[in-house]
Amino acid sequence: MTTRCNLLEESVADKFIRYVQVDTVSSELTDTTPSTPGQWDLAKMLEGELNQMGLSDVHVDEHCFVLGRLPATPGVNAPPIGFLAHLDTVPGIPGEGVKPVLHRAYSGGRIEVGNGVVLDPADTPAILKAVGSDIITSDGSTLLGADDKAGIASIMRALAMLINDSSLPRPDVWVAFTPDEEIGAGVLKFPYDRFGAKLAYTFDGGALGELSDETFNALNGVVTVKGRSAHPGTARGKMVNALHVAGEVLASVPSGWRPETTDGREGFIHPTEIDGNVEEVRIKLIVRDFVKGQLEARRQALEHALAAIEERYPGSSVRFSGEMGYSNMKAELDKDPRVVAFALKAMEMAGITPHMHPIRGGTDGARMTFRGVLTPNLFTGGGDAHSRQEWACVQWMEKGAETAVNLARLWAGESS
Repeated sequence: MTTRCNLLEESVADKFIRYVQVDTVSSELTDTTPSTPGQWDLAKMLEGELNQMGLSDVHVDEHCFVLGRLPATPGVNAPPIGFLAHLDTVPGIPGEGVKPVLHRAYSGGRIEVGNGVVLDPADTPAILKAVGSDIITSDGSTLLGADDKAGIASIMRALAMLINDSSLPRPDVWVAFTPDEEIGAGVLKFPYDRFGAKLAYTFDGGALGELSDETFNALNGVVTVKGRSAHPGTARGKMVNALHVAGEVLASVPSGWRPETTDGREGFIHPTEIDGNVEEVRIKLIVRDFVKGQLEARRQALEHALAAIEERYPGSSVRFSGEMGYSNMKAELDKDPRVVAFALKAMEMAGITPHMHPIRGGTDGARMTFRGVLTPNLFTGGGDAHSRQEWACVQWMEKGAETAVNLARLWAGESS
């Protein structure tokens, strides 16, 4: 059993290894929050640890959000800050029975993870930056869970460091561990009324030094293709096969506008699901871009293509309906430049060279930012997320904890 002394003194690796052994795979097949019972197991574990460490306002709500507050040091009257990470791991890759393996002093070659899985720097060049450090993988039969238990471990280690050293100034430090991020439901039911910070950081990135203050703008929609059925033996001049029309819809997405052909700051149109029959087909798709004007241009181009397809198939109907999901958080974050500037400085204080990395997706922080909690995203020290090759660097997780401590020190000097 872990004691308060253990929790305050143990390494970030020990914390991480304990957390990844809890099965927290989320599921898109339920309509509950959390979507799976295993997330409760980790939530209750973390609740117990936060209480043992002496945090205040520790609470797990009815939707599995774990909150806690480390009170400010005496004399500090500064804005409260928050650190967040998510409990769940991605569905589709086995996450039960994780057996973490520690590979000490990585030499720079291939790592035989196990069960036929190999971690090869030819495929994962980022790992070469961790030469000489300790790497944790699974045994290849499952994912590891560094996304996002490396973030949880770094936050928990940072709390211990702040408690252990009373000379470190800090404002109120709130922590939150959230369910169902991997299925896009992470903060839809977040208890904003209980969370006492309006400035926060998600620890849900990747390699050492990564800082993200931008996300895509997200448009989610459905193309509905309606045709006309007829007996195939007498279909000439009567049938309009919605399946054939749908094929043209898919082909109309330019080859350079697809996720598999884009990177960096390039947006895309991505069909994700299709179902139907001769009479009607529905195609789910997502449109993404960092610039709202370019997102709208992609939408208009899609609608023009659909209109042309409809014209080529008299009797058909080819229509798109969509709605905005999340938005690029940068414009909101820029309203208080300290949020990102302190993150950069906190990494530099830890001896890290930061690098800005726009997220080709969304984060819990993006949604929180538009709810009034400014929340950029920081590195966790992991790589190859959502795969059996997933790994975490122990020393990078330690740097994550150090960065969090430095953020507390920097914000302690600000007036509330």
